[in-house]
Amino acid sequence: MAHLSTHKAELATQSEVVELIPALRAFARTFCHSPEEADDLVQETLTKALANLDKFEPGTRLKSWLFTIMRNTFCTRFKKRSRETIGIPDAISESLTTEPVQEWTVQTDDVRRALDRLPAHHREMLVLIVMLGERYEDAAAICGCAVGTVKSRLSRARQQLRRELGEFGNENPIG
Repeated sequence: MAHLSTHKAELATQSEVVELIPALRAFARTFCHSPEEADDLVQETLTKALANLDKFEPGTRLKSWLFTIMRNTFCTRFKKRSRETIGIPDAISESLTTEPVQEWTVQTDDVRRALDRLPAHHREMLVLIVMLGERYEDAAAICGCAVGTVKSRLSRARQQLRRELGEFGNENPIG
């Protein structure tokens, strides 16, 4: 009978994992420049998570557990990639696209480029807390740092993003 209840709990957790795929995709975009790379990171994260579902501790936040797996997966990939160069240089690949004509799309691209110019640890905090709505405590657990560090990085990220976008005053704060 215990085996049956364990199986039901595992199925419920698998269902929760599927519901979190949009949040995983959004978080992956903080690490990856192309949607394809982000989708690959999500897929690898899901594969690792489902293979290790027995290690998830019920009663803890599944979303934070998945984000931690994703962050660790990205860091491992980054270390491997830093040792090898694949494909065409970024400067060339960026010139292969045409700029959109809709003003809102241009503004979105401006924000995306400004986000890309932020240090990775600042961009990560903006996405986790502002865009994905994570609590400071959960962001700290995901990133392996103190809550104070999360708050400091978020504050600096907001200030730098305002500067990057040409907003020097405190009106329209991000988040």
